[in-house]
Amino acid sequence: MPLDFPWQSSTRSIQVLFTIFMGYENQTEFYFRPFSTLLETQLVIFLLFLLLYVLSLCGNAAVVLIVHVDHSLHNPMYFFLGNLAALEICYSSAIAPLALANLLSRKSATISLSCCGTQMFFFVFLGGADCVLLAIMAYDRYVAICHPLRYMLIMNKTVCNSLVAASWLLGFLLSLQLTILIFRLPFCGENEINHFFCDIPVILQLACSDTHIHQAVLFIVSVVVLTIPFLLICISYSFIAVAILQIRSAEGQQKAFSTCSSHLMVVLLQYGCCSFVYLRPNSSYSPQEGRVVSVVYTFVTPLLNPLIYSMRNKELKEALRRAFRRSVFSPQKV
Repeated sequence: MPLDFPWQSSTRSIQVLFTIFMGYENQTEFYFRPFSTLLETQLVIFLLFLLLYVLSLCGNAAVVLIVHVDHSLHNPMYFFLGNLAALEICYSSAIAPLALANLLSRKSATISLSCCGTQMFFFVFLGGADCVLLAIMAYDRYVAICHPLRYMLIMNKTVCNSLVAASWLLGFLLSLQLTILIFRLPFCGENEINHFFCDIPVILQLACSDTHIHQAVLFIVSVVVLTIPFLLICISYSFIAVAILQIRSAEGQQKAFSTCSSHLMVVLLQYGCCSFVYLRPNSSYSPQEGRVVSVVYTFVTPLLNPLIYSMRNKELKEALRRAFRRSVFSPQKV
C-alpha cells in the first residue's frame, strides 16, 4: 500500500470538500495556455522558474531553521519573521510545482475543476494570511519602538501565538467561502486559462453566467486582506516615524530604522503587486499583465523576502554567520 504524505491527504480532503459543497461531480477540465509555442522558450522559462523556486525554498527554510535553533533570535520579531518564511514556503509551493510541470508538458496541460479549486483555495488562504501577518509585524515594530519598556509584556508568547493563529484562521475562512462561491459557477466553452495557475480574475472570465456578485465578494475580500492591513501598517509606521525622530542619538535612529526598512520593502513589494491585480475592475483586467505581475509575487517575492531581511537585519546576518561557521569549521565526529 503506498504511503500518503500529510500534504497529499489534506489536498484530497479539500478536493472532496469542494465536490460536496459544489453539489456536482467533477466533470469540467481547464486548459492552461502555454507561455510560448516554442519548446526552447518553454524550457528557458522552466529553468528560470525552477531556479527562483529552489532559491526561495532554500532561503526561507534557512530563516525558519536559524530562528528556531538560535536562542538569540527567540523574541517576537523573529518569531513573526520565521512564521512569514514558513508561509512563503507553503505559498510558493501551492503554485510553483504545477506551473513547472505544465512548462515541461509537450501537450496542453489540463487541471480538473476540484484540483483548480483546491489550488485557488490554498493560494488565497496562504496569500491572505501572508498579508495579515505583515500587518501584525508592523504592529510588533510599533510596540518595540514606541513602548520599548513594555514590549515583552505586551508581545508575550500567548499574544504572539494568538496573532499568528488569527492570521491563518482569517485567511482560511475568507478563502474557503470565496473559492466555493466561485466554483459553483457554471463554466462553458474551451475553458482555457490564460495563466499558469488558477487565479481568481482569470477563472471569473471563464464563467458563462453573471459574475457581478462574485466580483463584489472578491473586492470585499481584497479590501479585508489588502486595504485594511495596509492602512494599519501606514498608521503603525506613522507613530514609528514620530518616535524615531525623537531619538536623540544617531546610532539609535539607525538601529530603529534598520529594523523597519526591510519590513517596509517587503510590504511595498507584496501589497503593490497584489493590489494591481485584485483591486481593479474585472473589466480592465488584462490576462497578460496579470500573468507577468503574478510571476513577481509567486516566484520573485518569496525569494526576495529572506534576502531583504538577511541583508538589512544585523542580528539575523550574525546568526547566519555563526550557523555557517559551526557547520563548516566544527570538528566531525567519527
